[in-house]
Parts: sequence; C-alpha cells; structure tokens
Amino acid sequence: MAKKFSGASVIEAPRNSQERWLLETVERQAQKAGIGMPEVAIFNSPQPNAFATGMSRNNALVAVSQGLLERMSKTEVEAVLGHEVSHVANGDMITLALIQGVVNTFVIFLSRVIGQMVDRAVFKSRSGMGPGYWITVIIAELILGVLASIVVMYFSRRREFRADLGGADLAGRDNMVSALKRLRDLYEPPVLPEQLSAFGVSGKQATGLKHLFSSHPPLDQRIEALQKL
Repeated sequence: MAKKFSGASVIEAPRNSQERWLLETVERQAQKAGIGMPEVAIFNSPQPNAFATGMSRNNALVAVSQGLLERMSKTEVEAVLGHEVSHVANGDMITLALIQGVVNTFVIFLSRVIGQMVDRAVFKSRSGMGPGYWITVIIAELILGVLASIVVMYFSRRREFRADLGGADLAGRDNMVSALKRLRDLYEPPVLPEQLSAFGVSGKQATGLKHLFSSHPPLDQRIEALQKL
C-alpha cells in the first residue's frame, strides 16, 4: 500500500498553509474529474516526483515529494497534481495491473503449448510432457516474457500521454507544459520503488531499444504532444 512507502506522510489534518493548499487543490481537481477525494501524502525525497496509487477511482492516494514542493512553482505543482489525479480518474493503476495479469497468463499458456508441440515433434514423446517439454517451456517463457514486457510498457507510455492531457485540462495546458519542462531540467534517475515507478510523473529517460522497456515516454515527446494541441 502507498501509505507504507518509506518516508511518506499522509496529510490527515493540514499543519501549515502548504499542506492546506495541497488538500484544497487535489479536492478541486478530484471534483472536476468526477472522482472521490484521494488521500494526499508527502514523501521524503529531494528528487521532484509524484505518484498515484489505489484500488479504484474513489479509493486512491496522490503523493508528492518534498523535492517537488521545494523546486517547482505552485502552478507547476498544480499541473503535476492534475496529472496524478488524471491517472486515478482514468483507472490507470487497475488497468495496468489487469494488462500485466492477462499478458502473464498468455505467456504461461502459450509457453506450455509450445513445449508440448516441441516435445512431441522433436523428442517424439507421446505425452508431450517429457524433458524436452520442460526445457522448451523455460526458454519460451523467457522469450515471451521479454515480448510481454514490451507490450505492457507500451500501454504504460500511452497512459502517460493521456494523464498529461488530463493534467492540462485540470491545471491548464501551459502549466502542464511548464511542469514537464521543469522536470526535464531537474531530471535525476527516479528513486521510487519498482512497484511504484510506473506511476510516477516521470521515469527513466531511455533511448534506442531501451525505450521499448521504459514505462514513461521521453519528456520531450510529452512536451511536444501538448504543444501540438
């Protein structure tokens, strides 16, 4: 659960004007997006980042880093919050988990079918469950697993573009563009745990074949997409 993220502190009652502003901003955006009020948290990291997580549109948490609050303007933070609220409104956390589950099931099923075919055709096993089956299954799962990761990461990158559009709607396109440019200028390798990295506002900036395994599109592409609106 997001509440157990190391260093995170859920805002139960605002202790200062900054926490009050965060709650009011998320509440306003949630109402506009048509979702329940997410819990809001601040996690202790000097890196500017944020993430959203939760089981449903009406049971979620939006968290921002201390570094984000210290190194970005209010309008930029508001845009980042809009991006994360859009993830919640789009049901991205559940959707990505479902896609991952379906793809994993497909990998397991297909690898076993391939294993039986190879065992019968090459090793002449009547049952299709001989040594060749198990060797083929292991190899097939490795290969199909890599292809499956490419598929899942493709969907992850598409949802980032959608969340950027949602953030532009909730906080203004210029503010969303400004926030992405600021994140690009302040870029550092993400420090979110692996299970949350796909839900951060920015991720590893990969090029070439590595881009196929990246959960986030390059920030320049996201900026360009918004500027073309």
